[in-house]
Amino acid sequence: MGNTAQTFLLVLNSGSSSLKYSLFEEKSLREVLQGHVDGIGLDRCCLKVKRDNQWTETKFLAEDHLHAVIKAFQSLKDNDILQGFDQIQKVGHRVVHGGEKFTQPTRITPAVLKKIKSLSVLAPLHNPPALAGILAVKKILPKVPQIAVFDTAFHHSIPKEAFLYGLPYQLYEELGIRKYGFHGISHEYVSRLARKALNKQRSEQEEIITCHLGNGSSITAVKNGRSVDTSMGFTPLDGLIMGTRSGEMDPEIILFLLNQKHYTTAQLEKILQKQSGLKGLAGSSDVRELHDRALKKDKQAILALDMLAYRIAKFIGAYAAALKGLDAIVFTAGIGENAYYLRKKACSYLGFLGVKLDAHANRKNLTYISKPSSKVKVLVLHTDEARAIAEQL
Repeated sequence: MGNTAQTFLLVLNSGSSSLKYSLFEEKSLREVLQGHVDGIGLDRCCLKVKRDNQWTETKFLAEDHLHAVIKAFQSLKDNDILQGFDQIQKVGHRVVHGGEKFTQPTRITPAVLKKIKSLSVLAPLHNPPALAGILAVKKILPKVPQIAVFDTAFHHSIPKEAFLYGLPYQLYEELGIRKYGFHGISHEYVSRLARKALNKQRSEQEEIITCHLGNGSSITAVKNGRSVDTSMGFTPLDGLIMGTRSGEMDPEIILFLLNQKHYTTAQLEKILQKQSGLKGLAGSSDVRELHDRALKKDKQAILALDMLAYRIAKFIGAYAAALKGLDAIVFTAGIGENAYYLRKKACSYLGFLGVKLDAHANRKNLTYISKPSSKVKVLVLHTDEARAIAEQL
């Protein structure tokens, strides 16, 4: 049974139809349970719980985020971890968009809640679920401190010449149209791990490029622990080709499609967000499936992977210039940590930087995948956004 003397931190990551949560011992930051409510409001809804490296799955119907949070809290008791919810000392939330205001982890007050809600116009798919999670926890634990950790916060150090677009300046002043960047929690976390791995001292300069590659992907240039540029922009649609997102393109294409196809804005949104990227190019957003097809000489699968690898290399090259040097490249997240063939292809463009990949280490997904003679170290590091949030509570 749980020990009443033990205290815990709870981390929530609320998506549009999902809720991920992790429970950590407060003192040791040991993760004791991980859960995932998938399919909120859908018939396929289920709860997956991981404890002692074992997953269990239970079907149930969560009508909304409040129901999902209640189920998550109940799972903490069902697994004999908590005797009472009063053992939870703080609750941390991943909030995707903090705008220009929120640059640090922030205690959630009514005023902060109101500001997060106002930022939903910039992140309509992401901030509302986070708000729902915050309000649900408030009903269950009204006196427990809740902390918002923002995905955009790490990128607040990007200079103006890098975050502004070539649009009328008044659009930035009036509507906040600028590059914000995302995946900041992950980029900050793995860049810190990379500094340790490189044995860099705080007094030393360091230039690191972090590649967060998953269904959503972004690349960040990190100088001395601070983000100086990143591939996602005003929204997470910009930058790399992703699982179902288009990534960067000529904005005139949107106007052309409006005139030629007479799409509604909702139809365009669906095309750009859900039907483009790897899925649009080759019919699948799963890199593993595309790799299997590429081995069988499927031309569209080969093309899609080649396009992604090319763009990864292009951003790395550009950010090496932005950093005025490069010590290390970090690959992280689902694709970054596992797709050795994509890392190999991307790094094949980077010989001019002195990158030399160790084929065996790369194939085995080892931490160091560059040769000792490589001028730039190449690392594969596991990202853990829940732990990164817990460390900031």
